[in-house]
Amino acid sequence: MTKKQKKNLIRIIIAVVLMVILEITEKLIPGFSEVKLLTKPLNFWLFFIPYVVIGYDILIKAGKGVINLKPFDENFLMAIATVGAIALGEYTEGVAVMLFYQIGELFQGIAVGKSRKNISALMDIRPDYANLEKENGETETVEPDTVAVGSIIVVRPGEKIPLDGIVTEGTTTLNNSALTGESVPCEVFAGDEVLSGCINISGLIKIKTTKEFGQSTASKILELVENASSKKSKSENFISKFARVYTPVVCIGALVLAVLPPLMQIIFMKSGSSWALWNLWVYRALTFLVISCPCALVISIPLSFFAGIGGASSSGVLIKGSNYMESLSKVKYLVFDKTGTMTKGVFEVSGIHHNEMENEKLLEIAAMAESYSTHPISKSLQTAYGKEIDKSRVKDVKEISGHGIGAIVDGKQVFVGNGKLMSQENIEYHDCHCVGTIVHVAVDGRYAGHIVISDIVKPDAKEAIRRLKKIGIKKNVMLTGDAKSVAEKVAGELEIDGVYSDLLPQDKVSKVEELLSQKASNEMLAFVGDGINDAPVLTRADIGISMGALGSDAAIEASDVVLMDDNPLKISKAIKIAKKCMRIVYQNIGFSLFVKLACLVLGALGIANMWIAIFADVGVMVLCILNSIRVLFVKKL
Repeated sequence: MTKKQKKNLIRIIIAVVLMVILEITEKLIPGFSEVKLLTKPLNFWLFFIPYVVIGYDILIKAGKGVINLKPFDENFLMAIATVGAIALGEYTEGVAVMLFYQIGELFQGIAVGKSRKNISALMDIRPDYANLEKENGETETVEPDTVAVGSIIVVRPGEKIPLDGIVTEGTTTLNNSALTGESVPCEVFAGDEVLSGCINISGLIKIKTTKEFGQSTASKILELVENASSKKSKSENFISKFARVYTPVVCIGALVLAVLPPLMQIIFMKSGSSWALWNLWVYRALTFLVISCPCALVISIPLSFFAGIGGASSSGVLIKGSNYMESLSKVKYLVFDKTGTMTKGVFEVSGIHHNEMENEKLLEIAAMAESYSTHPISKSLQTAYGKEIDKSRVKDVKEISGHGIGAIVDGKQVFVGNGKLMSQENIEYHDCHCVGTIVHVAVDGRYAGHIVISDIVKPDAKEAIRRLKKIGIKKNVMLTGDAKSVAEKVAGELEIDGVYSDLLPQDKVSKVEELLSQKASNEMLAFVGDGINDAPVLTRADIGISMGALGSDAAIEASDVVLMDDNPLKISKAIKIAKKCMRIVYQNIGFSLFVKLACLVLGALGIANMWIAIFADVGVMVLCILNSIRVLFVKKL
């Protein structure tokens, strides 16, 4: 509990104790109730004390609203209803209305605090300091925002990484659960990229910073979360507008109910004016006011969205606002980028064919020849070889543009490249039936075999598509710039409904626009991408979801939802969270309006008293708040 919540709880306890003492005194002390009736001022002051203890802040807020010419809010309704009840001599009910209203407010505060807990845990990724390494090798503790790009910082075990960068020295294990929602630590080595906000678990590492503090991942994420509440959904906007119109209408309705029926009785039924008659209808009007207070809607709807955003962030899903939460719940069409989204985006050796020498020897020759190249294909060959390369064994390296590499390896002429290179060198080679990049190898003019390099499908990608279909996604489509054979192979393996290949970034936008024109107006299309080249499509889709895009500022800026790791299973989880949130919002709206309308009719007819009014206001509000808290529990979705 916060300090303010504890203070309110103490006020509630004091008011309850005073009320209980009054009730017990009346029951146990003979003649006390008669004394109260004979001495009305004493009776008034006995109840006025707990009333002021529990309701002074509501009265002050209501007074400020009147002074500022904005009186029509829940504070005004509570003040009028309770002051009116006390003026009519209904002291117990007047205090009870204010008491239960404050209990409801306390529940709301606790609920908001609980939903904030996940977001405040996320806020812990904000680093407090950085250990800057100076030229003499000593370290100095400085503010993270004073560290320049290219500086070397030292991160010790137990410390947060303050800025994005590349490890230059050391090996360690990182806890990145605050960023991804996953509790499994990851190991990093020299040359690996690391993100700010991760916690260093085991070893000391040195990092060369690649971004300023304001542009680092931790700052970007915190900015997204802090701004999320400002982007309201249609439901929230509707409730806000509804409350602005609804409150003055019910105030006028209560005034009419208090004045018109008794006047009609006096005029048409020729009954004389009496205190009892006016008292009856004024009491009904006050009951009507308490029932009509829109607290349940005004409080529980924003709370549901806030809790949804908090619950999603704890699972590694950043939803930038409740408007995107509502749109995400209506997604029926999903369009994916291929590389880095459904595949790892890392080229790996997937096969070695038509070779007479051993696989390891062919890989060694190819890796040697490619050892001076930084091309992704070359890197994948070197990674597959897995040993340190002695470059003294390699001489006369020549890059043949668009074809491959020629080099002398261990005194032998080696050519490594595509079919064009083999044809150019008049070497007979074998075509490959496998889908991927084919690297042919020739040694001393003789064909030695070929190596297949392909982008590996993510292990969870197929399951992700299956889950999306299970939750009601009508169509999954994949867009890629890759060749048709590669695209169709991946789409077939993942059982994706449609695939479009050989696309440039602008072609992807055109294709998404075509798909947008085919869907119904109440259905949403989401695009899932991972890089800078996907930014235009992320912006054009109804909902843009950036996959594993913590390293891409453009993708974060362009997308509406950020998955804080590259696991495609998080897509269905994000949609499930949004759907659960919207279900709870609609439940709260329906339940609240039904109970209030029923009790308003009963109150106007005189069937509902102030105690039923308390339930219709505070009871419904508490039930809606408790229902809203369920959005936080998303781990099993």
